Amino acid sequence: MAALTAVIAAGPANAELQGLSEHELSEIDGEGIGVVLENFKFSHGTDVPDADGNQARIFKIGGLKSTDGRDVEIVVNHLYISGNESNYGENLSPVNLGRLINPYRIEVVDGNDIGVRDKAVLEFAAPALVDAALGYDCIDSGATAGSGVCSSRPATPDFVGERPDIGMQMNVAVGDDRSANINIHAKSAVIDGSYLRLWGDDDRQQMVGQFKLNFRTPELSINACSQDGLSCGSRITMANFALELAIGNQLQPVFFDVDGTGNFVVEVAAIDRPATGTIGADGLRGSSDADTWDFYEEYYSNPDYRSNLHIGNFSVADRDFGSARVEGMLIQHLNIRTKDLAP
Repeated sequence: MAALTAVIAAGPANAELQGLSEHELSEIDGEGIGVVLENFKFSHGTDVPDADGNQARIFKIGGLKSTDGRDVEIVVNHLYISGNESNYGENLSPVNLGRLINPYRIEVVDGNDIGVRDKAVLEFAAPALVDAALGYDCIDSGATAGSGVCSSRPATPDFVGERPDIGMQMNVAVGDDRSANINIHAKSAVIDGSYLRLWGDDDRQQMVGQFKLNFRTPELSINACSQDGLSCGSRITMANFALELAIGNQLQPVFFDVDGTGNFVVEVAAIDRPATGTIGADGLRGSSDADTWDFYEEYYSNPDYRSNLHIGNFSVADRDFGSARVEGMLIQHLNIRTKDLAP
């Protein structure tokens, strides 16, 4: 845990730096920076209209072109982080992010401790997962202590909780067509156990890393509305949504680069094939080179390298499609390149 813990308030709520108990102090190891946001509320894009009645603060992404040469503009009309029961961003309230004994962390870690040999690794991490006897169920908004592995606590009538409502209302304009309006909302979201790790690769002279996203929410919803927001289509709702996404690992880190045309490249290189004769014809360890066999056994069996998606219930409006799950996805090769769409 961090030696320095920041307690910050945003919006109309008030907060102050708080002292640590003897138990909390005993958990501090003096490394890195810990961040805790108490009574935090964020809303961008719906603050105060300008003199013409238009929203004064919006976030735009421009400079894009469609395949037929029209200008493309992405406008984030509303982006919010709020306390529980926000009604899809309509009723914003404060929420806590992180705990003094388990904050968000920014630190440099010894790569030898996490499988990255002889490297200093910059880590941005959400609150860590804890023992199930001490933590809370990661999805249940009424979870009690001892019900799961998440540190972030749900809201109660007397406590704002540490699980924010998060949402975004976005308009995609292609030329004069502004009909594409998409809303995404997550209730009581938890990202405990997530992290981004970055370091430098000596051989390729590139920045490399690992990304782990644990995203859990009792409800993730998506719908499309008219530009004025008065008429909306059917809402797609995913109840008890749990995503464990792993991109990059100790054996296959993700590489970040910019190619000769100025486009961004994200790559997970394919795992090397075993040398001829190192794996026996029957695939068993006894007939194979032991070190080679152990290497591939670790690669294919380690659950930390795999991604999972669970949806407790998938529905569109009043039509129920039941549950869905995808388990054990392993990214063996990935290459993503941005492309200039200008004619």
